[in-house]
Amino acid sequence: MNRLQGKVALITGGTSGIGLETARQFIAEGARVAITGSSAGSVEAARAELGENALVIRADAGDVAGQKAVAAAIRENFGRLDILFVNAGIAQFAPLEQWSEEDFDRSIAINLKGPYFLIQALSPLFANPASIVLNTSINAHIGAPNSSVYALTKGALLTLAKTLSGELKDRGIRVNAISPGPIETPLYDKLSGDSGKTKALTAAITSQIPIGRFGKPSEVAKAVVFFASDESAFTVGSELIIDGGMSNL
Repeated sequence: MNRLQGKVALITGGTSGIGLETARQFIAEGARVAITGSSAGSVEAARAELGENALVIRADAGDVAGQKAVAAAIRENFGRLDILFVNAGIAQFAPLEQWSEEDFDRSIAINLKGPYFLIQALSPLFANPASIVLNTSINAHIGAPNSSVYALTKGALLTLAKTLSGELKDRGIRVNAISPGPIETPLYDKLSGDSGKTKALTAAITSQIPIGRFGKPSEVAKAVVFFASDESAFTVGSELIIDGGMSNL
């Protein structure tokens, strides 16, 4: 339980779901943790739960200038960074003809542009060795209807894991990606907007998962711990798909 002992970690979107569970597991493994969140309510709830075990930063994942402020907070409080888990993101689904430029730009900003410039802002702070883990999605692989923009952003993150691996390897920085399938998080409530539609959506998605259930945040967090730890020291530019077999259909 000490695989991250003495390491400093930042988790974006760390106030709920996969991010919050990963924060819990990082802390249990001995890391000093900072998390970001955009909602005042979720930030305060995470601060109350994690207490002195985590630095909680309110930040908009899609605001480029805000990424510099996050980096400044890491520098001021820790002086360096050993682990970055890029987890913050939004999932908006719609047919091609219903996408507005505003919605397109918002998805790009939060899922891709903000993370890119966060990594840039944090670059001087990364230790040697260090680990970056990007949270992508099985949607980058399966071509699901109405997922064009979401899948586009997640596919770009997969490419980034490979290109940054080549660029940063000489600094001892490893970059890897996880690609979850459907996971039990508040995301699906947000997608449908009411409990009846949520149940129908959940049933429809579950029917596409060979093992017959959604994944748990803890099952994803365990993979992130592996990529963050020295156990994966020889794993660079790789992707781990965690989808209950969904992509094998």
